[in-house]
Amino acid sequence: MFGRIREAWARSRAARRAEGRTGGEARSHNLFDAAAAYVSACADDDRERMDEAAGWVSPEALSFGVNELACRAVLTLARERDESPRDVARALLGLPVT
Repeated sequence: MFGRIREAWARSRAARRAEGRTGGEARSHNLFDAAAAYVSACADDDRERMDEAAGWVSPEALSFGVNELACRAVLTLARERDESPRDVARALLGLPVT
């Protein structure tokens, strides 16, 4: 996943340089906007949206946002299922629950 983020970041930098030359005004996004857009695009296997979202923030910020989203999602599922976050995380990854 981090390889995809780095690759998308390189493409987005080139796009931002081109946008800056054309005088386009970029909308300001925070890391949680970027993480939500990136993860939903990954789920839809939409490379164009992934690249766009990856260009909104630095790769480090995107990584942090994706991590925070994953933690919140696991906690929410654990509460809904009345299971431990560890068991839910392992089940989502297809690992045996110990």
